[in-house]
Amino acid sequence: MKIDWAALGSVFGVSLIATVALVGLFTLGIVGLSKRESATAQGGSAALAVTGAYACFAACAAAVAYGIYLIII
Repeated sequence: MKIDWAALGSVFGVSLIATVALVGLFTLGIVGLSKRESATAQGGSAALAVTGAYACFAACAAAVAYGIYLIII
C-alpha cells in the first residue's frame, strides 16, 4: 500500500483553513449580535452590525450546505 503524502497534506491544509474560516465567520456573527445588545442598551441603532451578523451566519450556512452537497452527490 502506497500513501500519497502530498494529497494527504493538501486535504489536511484545506480542511484546516476551511475550519478556521467557518469558526471566524461564526464568531464575527456573534460579535455583531452582541454589538446590537450594547447599542440598544445605550439607546442607539446597530442596524449595520446586525446586517453583518446575519450575513456571516448566512455564509456559514451556505458553506455547511455546500459541504453536505459534496458529501451526498
